[in-house]
This record gives sequence, structure tokens and C-alpha cells, in this order.
Amino acid sequence: MEVKNIKIFVVEDDEWYRRLLVHNLSMNPDYEIQAFGTGKECLNNLHELPDVVTLDYRLPDMKGLEVLKQIKAINDDIQVILISEQDDIEVVVDLLKHGAYDYIVKSKDIRERLLNTVNNISKEFKLKDEIRSLRQEVKKKYSYENTIVGNSPATQKIYNLIEKATRTNVTVSISGETGTGKELVAKAIHYNSSRAKQPFVPVNMAAIPNELIESELFGHEKGAFTGAAARRIGKFEEAHSGTLFLDEIAEMDISLQAKLLRALQEKEIIRVGSNKAVKIDCRIIIATNKNLLEEVKKGNFRQDLYYRFYGLPIDLPPLRDRGNDVIVLAKSFIQQFCKENKLEQKQLSPSASKKLLAYPFPGNVRELKSVIELAATLADEKEITADHLLLEDAENIEGLLTEELTLREYNLRLVKRMLDKYDNKPKVVAYKLDIGVATIYRMLKENQ
Repeated sequence: MEVKNIKIFVVEDDEWYRRLLVHNLSMNPDYEIQAFGTGKECLNNLHELPDVVTLDYRLPDMKGLEVLKQIKAINDDIQVILISEQDDIEVVVDLLKHGAYDYIVKSKDIRERLLNTVNNISKEFKLKDEIRSLRQEVKKKYSYENTIVGNSPATQKIYNLIEKATRTNVTVSISGETGTGKELVAKAIHYNSSRAKQPFVPVNMAAIPNELIESELFGHEKGAFTGAAARRIGKFEEAHSGTLFLDEIAEMDISLQAKLLRALQEKEIIRVGSNKAVKIDCRIIIATNKNLLEEVKKGNFRQDLYYRFYGLPIDLPPLRDRGNDVIVLAKSFIQQFCKENKLEQKQLSPSASKKLLAYPFPGNVRELKSVIELAATLADEKEITADHLLLEDAENIEGLLTEELTLREYNLRLVKRMLDKYDNKPKVVAYKLDIGVATIYRMLKENQ
């Protein structure tokens, strides 16, 4: 990152003292100094955009407080350091209230004090520049095109819905199979919205035990329960002014849904162990791989909460329904993987492309990414061939998908198949399928 010089205005009516301040500040080659003898001269030159103004409290034409107020009214980003012969605490407090960065008394050690103060301001500027640069990188990373890669009609429809979602604070409900990129879409909406500079807080509801969900979402007070050694804010407060992403919302126990509904309706939460309501302001985005309306009909999800969440629905299509997007995505993953691992760029062979297009990808985009990264690692030459693509038995999967089963039955069959494959280790299967271990146990229990 290019280092920016700090432009400083020195405003002092005493010529000798003005020259002293200029001399001291000029010792740092990164500081550009301009000097003025009156407040009006300083104000008339603010169009040159100084970063810092050192301001004498007693000027012949204007009071220091008046100049400070006008500087802050014109450009609040300018940092003002007041310099005076007096040390009146009431004056200092008043100046700080009106936006002064510091107040320095004229003394023999002013050189060190002034240089330290300007140096601290310089560090803060650099930190702000770094944060601004990181935010730009994040926004670029989560642009529509980088989030959902492809050019199919289904993908173009997703772009259109994401754009609509960024214009307002409407609640968004994202649905789709595991691995279709629901959290990426949520991040794309957040980082391209008016809340982009505020926190994005994801919560996987399936990964939190029922007895801890209330504390996790709303926080708790010290001593609220055994182990609550200190006050802890919840995810709602953490996401204040930003976006709260509730993933796998269908896994939330129905007994806790009423408290969530109240928080959304009243726009306030009550920490566990407290009676005091805390106002909240966060956008809600939810995601699920289930049909919430079906869950309502089954009695697993509150109808009033369903309508509160519905908002703008975005249904992410499975990869098998996105046509040539499979190849576009594969090439993107190859380029990204080779760049990150400093490998020579590789190409997909015609046979590899044909194999990818014929495979149904039950794990969707997440599975494709893993397959491509492994293939790029295995390929010694520039070309990735069909032999480098280690895919599941496509015929068995095709057979599974063509049977007329309910979504619950499909999910159960897939879980059982994965358990057989991974030696009946629920934690491994939960990781592979990106679901909670409790979800696996519950599915098996419900179908005993």
C-alpha cells in the first residue's frame, strides 16, 4: 500500500513560535507543512484538504473554539490539535467535546508531545486506509459475479434477486440444497448493501445445542446459570447495525421459536438472567435446505415465524440444473487453486469436461470445488484429464435421484449411505454434509 504524506496546517500568530512548530514538524519527511497567522487564512485554505491542523487557542481575529467548530463543520475528518499557554480543565473539556483531537500546553516539552500526537494521528490514518482497502477487497470478493459464478439463466436470475435484496433491508430467505452456496449469497447481499461497513454475523442453528441457543442469540448476564462467569452479549447485539445470518433455521427447536419471533417483532432482546430489554437493529437473512412451508404443515415450524421470515425468497438451484455453469465453475476453481498454491495454470481436457457434465453432483458446488482441487493436485501435466476427476459412482447416484421419494426420505437415504461409507462415524458424516451431528441423530431416531 502506498504511504500517504500527512498534510499539516500550523496556525499560530506568534511568528517565532510558528517557526518553531514548523521546524519541529518538518523533522519528519512524511509531513507537508503550511503555516498561517490567522484563523481566517486557515479556513480560506481548507480546500487544500489538510489532514491535521495545529491551532493556537488565542488568535488575533478569531477564538480557537470558533475556528475548531468551523473546521469540523467543513470537514469532520480533519484532526485538530489545540495549543495554548493556559491549562484550564474546563476549556480543555469543552474543546474535546467539540471534536478537538488533543490539547497541548505550550511548554519546554511541546516538541515531543506534538510529534507523538501527530504520529498517533498518522498511525490512525494508516489503519483506516488499511480497513478501507480490506473492505474494498471483501466487497470485490463478494461481488455477484464472484459469488455465483456462471452464465446460465438460473444464475442470471440469482444475480437479479441479489441486486434487489441489496437495495433495501427486507428480510431474505435463502433456500437450496447443501453445498449450493447459501452463505456466500448472504455475504454478497450484506457486503453490497448499505450495511456493508457493519458486522456480518453467521449462526449455524443446527450446530448449537437447544439448551444454549437462547444464550447464544440473546446473550446472558453474569450468574444467569452455572458457568456464566461474566456478562456475554449474544449474536443479535453482535450484529447490531449489520446483518444476522441464521443458517439451518429449520433446525431450531419449536419451543424457542416464540422468543425469536418476539425479538423480531419488538426489535429488542432480553439477555438470559435479565429483565432489561435491549434495542436491536440488524438485518435478518435466513437459510435452509428444507421446505419451511412443509415444516409448518408438519408442526415443526411456527406459521407466524414463517411469515415473519419469508421476505424476499431466493431459491438456489442445484448444480445439476445449471448446465454449462459446471465447466465455468470448474475453470474458475482451477485458476484460483493454482494461483493460491503457486502452481502452473492447468486446463480441462475435453474428456474431463464431458465427465463433469455427466455427473449429477449431489454435493453441488462444494463437491465440485473439492473434486477440482484434488484433480489439479494429481495432474502432473498442464492438462486435467477425466482420470484425474475422482467422482462417486454416478450410476448409483442417478438411480437414487430418479426414485420418487420425499425430501426427508432422500435425506435419510443419503445420511445412511454416508454412514456406511465412513464406518458409522456421525461426526465425519456431519462434516462431509455440512450439517449438525444432532441433525443426524434426530433423523435416525425419527425413522426407527
